[in-house]
Amino acid sequence: MVPLLCVCAKLGWFTESLHGDWEQTFKMDKVVFEVKTEHQDLVIFENPRYGRVLALDNIIQLTEKDEYSYHEMMAHVPLLAHGNAKKVLIIGGGDGGVLREVVKHKSVEMATLVDIDRGVIEMSQKYLPTLSNGAFDNPKTRIIIADGLDFVKTTEEKFDVVICDSTDPIGPGESLFTPEFFAECKRVLNAGGILVNQNGVPFVQGSCVTDTYDIFKEHFAAPGFYLVSVPVYVGGQMTLGWGTDNPDYARVSLEELRLRMQDIEGSLKYYTPEVHQAAFALPQFILDLMQ
Repeated sequence: MVPLLCVCAKLGWFTESLHGDWEQTFKMDKVVFEVKTEHQDLVIFENPRYGRVLALDNIIQLTEKDEYSYHEMMAHVPLLAHGNAKKVLIIGGGDGGVLREVVKHKSVEMATLVDIDRGVIEMSQKYLPTLSNGAFDNPKTRIIIADGLDFVKTTEEKFDVVICDSTDPIGPGESLFTPEFFAECKRVLNAGGILVNQNGVPFVQGSCVTDTYDIFKEHFAAPGFYLVSVPVYVGGQMTLGWGTDNPDYARVSLEELRLRMQDIEGSLKYYTPEVHQAAFALPQFILDLMQ
């Protein structure tokens, strides 16, 4: 891996231009690490408000300050809705945040993480150790370095929950938003399984909602979305895709969710049963994107 020479690092600011017509800029107190991995450009820097920040291909992926909201909702909503998930597949998520939350569940027997980029895992463990918090060394964890689409196309294993913690649908993450990928995710789910995926900020990425919903409804009897607020992902609430054949999973009672939370070891910062239920209440503009 060869270090990069980043103009923004010299200037002390990092500018993200994900949306083309709208940028956000972060002050960089220090560039902690910068490298070109086998698949993408990786930068970790320190910001006075967000702490350490991870960016891939010039797009912010997470920050130490607010990562918990995204990772907790990606993991605990499907696992607690399911109620008895023993085998969980995580596609992407090389930073280890979702994995950290998944292995908190006593009922989970194996958490398989498939990421295309070993460099993201290695650099996150070294420079963002609180993200995984030892989850990579958990005896329930299995790490596979592979393309996510290739893995779900070829594996004969079955999983109770599949979590697609991908980057945006550009570069290495592009294949993880295709009809082929979602069809294969459905294939590797056990009966009664749940698929969730990172689906962008609908206020500025509305087509992602429409496109994903059109695919999900071909494969799942009860497709939809739920919401999470992540301050660093500008533009409003983020949608997380929801694919299952069981409509009851989206309306588990508060009493049952509180009971199932006893399966979780360790504390949480964002998720509550009340937030879980409310996350499935979608604003009208998102419902319109699903027409």
